Amino acid sequence: MLQEDAQQFEDSVDGTQLEGSNITYRVIDTPLNDGKIDPTLFRIIPDDRVRYAAIFMLLQHFGWNWVGIFSSDDGSGDKESQELSKMMSQHGICTEYIIPLVKNIENDIQKIMTITKSTAKVVIVCGTYTDRFHRLASHIRSVIRKLTFIFPPSWSKINLFKGDYTPINCRFIFSWSPKLNLDNNIYNHSKFPERLRDPILEDISIFSFKCLSTNSYKNGVFKIFLKYPLKTCHNSIDWSSILTSYTTISSYAYMAVYILARALHDMYMMNITSKLDGFQNKGHNIRNSYMRSIFTTDIPFNERKEIPTDLILESWLFLNSSCILSKNISTLRGPDFVPKTFSNMSDPHLWKTGKAPVSRCSDPCLPGSRKKLASSIHKCCYQCVPCPEGEISNISDSENCMKCPDDEWPNEKKDQCVAKLVEFLSYTDDTIVAVFSPVPILSCLLTGLILGLFIHYRDTPIVNANNRNLSYLLLVSIMLSFLCVFLFLGRPVDVTCMLRITSFGVIFSVAVSSLLAKSIMVCIAFKATKPRSPWKKWMGAKLPNCIICVFSLVQVTICVSWLSVSPPFQDQDTHSYQGKIIIQCNEGSVIGFYSVLGYMGLLAAMSFIIAFLARKLPDSFNEAKYITFSMLVFCSVWISMIPAYLSTRGKYMVAVKVFAIMASSTGLLGCIFFHKCYIILFRPDLNTKIVIH
Repeated sequence: MLQEDAQQFEDSVDGTQLEGSNITYRVIDTPLNDGKIDPTLFRIIPDDRVRYAAIFMLLQHFGWNWVGIFSSDDGSGDKESQELSKMMSQHGICTEYIIPLVKNIENDIQKIMTITKSTAKVVIVCGTYTDRFHRLASHIRSVIRKLTFIFPPSWSKINLFKGDYTPINCRFIFSWSPKLNLDNNIYNHSKFPERLRDPILEDISIFSFKCLSTNSYKNGVFKIFLKYPLKTCHNSIDWSSILTSYTTISSYAYMAVYILARALHDMYMMNITSKLDGFQNKGHNIRNSYMRSIFTTDIPFNERKEIPTDLILESWLFLNSSCILSKNISTLRGPDFVPKTFSNMSDPHLWKTGKAPVSRCSDPCLPGSRKKLASSIHKCCYQCVPCPEGEISNISDSENCMKCPDDEWPNEKKDQCVAKLVEFLSYTDDTIVAVFSPVPILSCLLTGLILGLFIHYRDTPIVNANNRNLSYLLLVSIMLSFLCVFLFLGRPVDVTCMLRITSFGVIFSVAVSSLLAKSIMVCIAFKATKPRSPWKKWMGAKLPNCIICVFSLVQVTICVSWLSVSPPFQDQDTHSYQGKIIIQCNEGSVIGFYSVLGYMGLLAAMSFIIAFLARKLPDSFNEAKYITFSMLVFCSVWISMIPAYLSTRGKYMVAVKVFAIMASSTGLLGCIFFHKCYIILFRPDLNTKIVIH
């Protein structure tokens, strides 16, 4: 029975087999991991995904996302290179080329040109070892010297062959640890033969201990191949120490054979066959069940039916054809075999130029920019473009920029969002307010002095002309218009927003209504001078008072309707200026806003027309021509304010309103009252009832 099982093992492909169960030391294909293809397969070492994960971590650690691949010209090389390239793409790593190491590759001009023109500085080698790689390296030594190679475990045998491998210095090999982490009782269940009857042990003794075997033919072959003499070994060999220190795949092959032999030995020692009834019908199932029990209890197979094994990253340096320096850089442990650090790789002696190479299709995009795919089919080849206005990226190689919140804005580097500056006409730190504040105060005081002067000289002809009460009302209105400027300064709130336009709209309506009443009274006074004129009954204070009340009440009605339907309110403009939040007043109803201004313009136009028609009437101190000029100034200011208002934003829009209010108020004050004050103070001889032509 043992001979039959041993024969089945010898006949199995790439592993060892027991009826109903398989154990392999080489088959590491990832698809076999799910158990669907072969649910009875056990493996000495983990599948390829473990080494792939380590390669990905190494590439990502150094930022290598642009690599080439050399593959052996066989099934293993093709399959491994395709699978690795596919998985690297999922991790953001691009493959520039895959070059199979075919026969006479050194004469393949197309492949040589691909390697020569390549910008990838890191090359991953896949598949089994082939000396075609050495021929290629010798043919393009100047190109190979600039590359960093990552070899699979099977390529560790490269040090067994003579030749100059110095061009490929700065190479790394991922290999499985020879310490298989098996329980020590594995070695205690059976004795290792002192005489070399096992062919595998015989080869190991020749290679590792330079011991002569009983096979003279084999001795001659190894002497030619190894080129060193063999000796007779008289002492016993510590096979367990060899098994835990041997670095080639042979140690795993031996371990697979030993595990199988141990299982078979235990089966027969327990006399399982004597308990079987009808071996031909039940033997296979019972043996499979027993083998699965042995593998999952005494030997540390994990849930994937693999023996967890450390993965070692080594760096080999060829000083010449016979001297090799090997350095263990990192031992990768853990249930998923993911390396935690490659800090030891900062040693400048590991690199040809003293530092790690850069292997990227494009330079990293710094924070503040994003990747823009170029015309290449590879996603690793791209351009770096700055983030759009209002967006940032705070990591390298960002694919998209992030929009900042409305109350924040990118800093100068566009790598973080910072709070926006809050802008309004501030009393504390704004030059415009520093200029505007004293002007309305001084103007208001000047208006008050003129009012006091008119009250003091209230009985003189120049004050009595055209109704002094209208002059008093006009002066008070001008004073209030100067003071309403302060509603536009400082941080706006809902109350000040509602009072801004409505207050100066009503105040200016009263002022312009007063001028309109004055212009109408001039016309009536001229007509009333004729004998038996019916206009005499309109002379007096009732008509101008009625005119002022009616026309002012219309403006008040417009303002009340506006405040009732959609009043102005405090608003924040976060879009007009980059990096600024403008605290401003939203008009609410645009119709209400322009209705107030439009009605005020209508009153000014009516006053201007009537005053213009009455400007040459022969009357003492006829104010019509001064009213005409004042209305001309008033209309000019507000008409020019409209385009200026619409073309500005933020605090400058408010500044335009403030300037228009002060300019129009000053125009009324100067045109109507300055010449009268001059006559009162400096030309009292003209302050008479004589008609001035």
